[in-house]
Amino acid sequence: MKQNQMLNGIDDHTCKVTEVICLPNSRLPRVVIVGGGFAGLALVEGLKNKDVQVVLIDRNNFHQFQPLFYQVATSGLEPDSIVFPFRKQIKGYKNVSFRLAEVKEIQASTNTVITDKGNLTYDYLVLATGTKTNFFGMEEVERNSLGMKDIRDSLNIRHMMLQNLEQAAITCDDEERDALTNFVIVGGGPAGVEMAGALAEFCKYILPKDYPEYPSSIMNIYLVEAMDELLVAMSDKASSKTLTYLENLNVKVLLKESVSNYDGRIVQTKSGKTILAKNLIWTAGVKGDFPKGIDERHVVKGNRLKTDAYLKVDGQENIYAIGDIAALISEETPKGHPQVAQAAIQQGKYLACTLMGIINDKPIGLFSYKDKGSLATVGKRKAVADLGKLKFAGYFAWLLWSVVHLLSISGFRNKLLVGFNWAVSYFSYEKSNRVIIRNFKLNTTAKTQTKDNSENHLEKDVNTKKSSIDV
Repeated sequence: MKQNQMLNGIDDHTCKVTEVICLPNSRLPRVVIVGGGFAGLALVEGLKNKDVQVVLIDRNNFHQFQPLFYQVATSGLEPDSIVFPFRKQIKGYKNVSFRLAEVKEIQASTNTVITDKGNLTYDYLVLATGTKTNFFGMEEVERNSLGMKDIRDSLNIRHMMLQNLEQAAITCDDEERDALTNFVIVGGGPAGVEMAGALAEFCKYILPKDYPEYPSSIMNIYLVEAMDELLVAMSDKASSKTLTYLENLNVKVLLKESVSNYDGRIVQTKSGKTILAKNLIWTAGVKGDFPKGIDERHVVKGNRLKTDAYLKVDGQENIYAIGDIAALISEETPKGHPQVAQAAIQQGKYLACTLMGIINDKPIGLFSYKDKGSLATVGKRKAVADLGKLKFAGYFAWLLWSVVHLLSISGFRNKLLVGFNWAVSYFSYEKSNRVIIRNFKLNTTAKTQTKDNSENHLEKDVNTKKSSIDV
């Protein structure tokens, strides 16, 4: 019977789509949370073991620690060190359920969420779906480059890098070798800066050991930034110090420059420069990623959902937005709050209290964001810190960055793994095993991401998110 099913193209292990997603029977108000990032998990933690039924929905069965994606991409850490299963996270939370599904549409008129696995109803819906890479309508760039918004992206970058380095050792064509060993990172926010620094240290310390057949100088790293400084969300001191760190690591920083096209081999800039490279990593912008069903009148620049001071989506009675997807527009925050981890976590904690206040008919306050400072690292003993009026760089900034990130990782085992890997790397510059476990090939077919016509190419890199945890 099983053989006949397989021959007919039917797989018993395929997850079936049902009309309704099964959930525990409960008379408590139901809060459905879509997305298990920093904001979504903070909300879950705030609602655990309360008199409310919580349903967490995510397309993955794990939480991803985005600030360290670049270390997975450069073979500094293994992926299982920075992902943590949702079911382990909610173990012991009697009122919380997790369902693996992707939300396709919201039907606000019937309080229904439509997913690829079935439908479910809600009393309160919270969108914490985060963002996706924004290529600003440049389809050829999108087809031929890689973003860094998912753990799979990090693994793709790792395999691309290792495969191209191996191919460079094989080829006798000097121009082809240059293309294979040149790396272009687009975007000078924390994600781009940290990626450039990690690649530069890989080039300096790992390349000579693993690839003695050619010198480390063969690997050129370019960081392209449209503004006139790096880390524009941080202080001038942090920006200038970061530039110095990168230049000392032989990173070629191109300021006031932007990419206009990339065909997989030649990077073209708006000023007319061309760079030969088969490795392009895009960290130059993000846009909101949420399911259908929200009136476009309530979507603002960056494809974010406009909310009121209670984080409720404009025009909705019981739909809320938190994290990168939310834009609380006010006189103090005309562009919304920064798309960083600390804002997402604060919003999740606030909304937990607010929802319980609404359910229990108690007074609720307005959301107020408290900026606790920002950190970014460039490499070993090289980091910058903005903590209010206190701004410093160097070893102590790097040490603080390391401690904050280590404490923020989910799971005791993951903390141990990351701490151990960092200790080994600190004393030996040796990173995790650099193995190619699957062939990587760019998807050269057009991707079907919706164009955001309200944006233009001059929009600033908003990927200051989570490539560096804020204090």
